[in-house]
Amino acid sequence: MIKKTGLVFAFLSLFVVIVAAQPDVKLKRKDRKRDVELYTTAGNIVLRLYDSTPLHRDNFLKLVKAHYYDSVLFHRVIKNFMIQSGDPNSKTTMAGQPLGNGGPGYMVPAEFRPSLFHKKGVLAAARNGDDVNPEKQSSASQFYIVQGRKFTDRELDSVEVVRLKGYKLPVEHREVYKTIGGTPQLDQNYTVFGEVIKGLDVVDNIANTVTSKGVDKDRPLQDIRILKARLVKRKK
Repeated sequence: MIKKTGLVFAFLSLFVVIVAAQPDVKLKRKDRKRDVELYTTAGNIVLRLYDSTPLHRDNFLKLVKAHYYDSVLFHRVIKNFMIQSGDPNSKTTMAGQPLGNGGPGYMVPAEFRPSLFHKKGVLAAARNGDDVNPEKQSSASQFYIVQGRKFTDRELDSVEVVRLKGYKLPVEHREVYKTIGGTPQLDQNYTVFGEVIKGLDVVDNIANTVTSKGVDKDRPLQDIRILKARLVKRKK
């Protein structure tokens, strides 16, 4: 999923590269207890990040504090699947140009957790395909929010065999996929690190927009932009 080409990074030590390339922004303890609000041209989306994926959480928070996401587009949108953003090149690109190869120049190690899965509304990290990224490391900036769809038991059985190569979806996850929906074919292959707590209707509206079938395939014909991303006080 998410693009099998582009974003190939060369580095000697993953830890050193991440530390060196991350924006020079300091996180405060209270930052990790805040939510992230995306102010978009389609409406506002509030995200809550998971403490169980600390590398992705802290990286995302630092990028938000550095205003990295201000003015980026949702450059890849697929109905009943997901909406993707986070390519800095999208801030100034011309209409009709393909996107999806931009980033800050480092990757984040995968943080797969058995309890985290691709239900509707989750936030997850895009990445290169397995052919160039066998460790399934995440793009540092590009992310997607799942819209997905509902699945039947028969469809989930097929996903386990064909897409998940025998990985068995937990019973409780299957129930969510049957009642709420999601993208089970991505489980344990892309790092899930948060979820939408407000604005799922905005996600649906973005996912349902008309997109290109040209060289900029899946890019919305009318730009949908994150005007700004900010840390906001968490409401109980």
